[in-house]
Amino acid sequence: MKKRSDNIPPREVTSNQSGIHPNLAATVTKHLRHHFQKPYAQHNVDAFNTACAWLAQRSKPIILDSFCGTGESSRQLARQFPNSVIIGVDKSAARLQRHQVNQEHPLDNYLLVRADVDDFWRLAAEANWQLQQHFLLYPNPWPKSAQLQYRAHGSAVFPALLRLGGDLTLRSNWKLYVEEFACALTIAGNTAETTSYVPTETITAFERKYHLAGQPLWECKCTLKPAI
Repeated sequence: MKKRSDNIPPREVTSNQSGIHPNLAATVTKHLRHHFQKPYAQHNVDAFNTACAWLAQRSKPIILDSFCGTGESSRQLARQFPNSVIIGVDKSAARLQRHQVNQEHPLDNYLLVRADVDDFWRLAAEANWQLQQHFLLYPNPWPKSAQLQYRAHGSAVFPALLRLGGDLTLRSNWKLYVEEFACALTIAGNTAETTSYVPTETITAFERKYHLAGQPLWECKCTLKPAI
């Protein structure tokens, strides 16, 4: 199910997969053992360099907001964590262009960049970034069983996500995605917790839409082991 930005109530995720993917362990193990060598796209390298130049002017802990969409979550995180810097990453220029800046209370501790996380995570890991926190809020679930490789935990860049460290938070309106993500973290030697999530204040448009539609939300939290 793709994300929707209109006013139509969102559909619940449907899938032909009823449990943890039978190939999850083999897929995660393969990616942990083999280095992903896909060439970087130049626009992703440029976006990463922009982020690095911005960070060079700020000596604060880094919070990464992957799949940030319009950047609403990045702005909210910047407000919640004033002693940190937040970098929001999304591959869609159209979504980022819809970002609304708080003119009355401007914030200077967050940056939005257009990049694909497949490259951005790897570049950040190779640059030895160690995150304070990392948020993955309502990524595209890719719910068909044949789409495991498109999910964050089934992707070849999953090891780069692990190397970035920090307190990791993933939320979704598809319980199985959250459970499968936690299982992948466990396979990689981490301890993950999955719980239902009821927001007191929604921080993304999709979180708000799913919550108002009465859909149950789910969260996985994990403190990643430091990279070796």
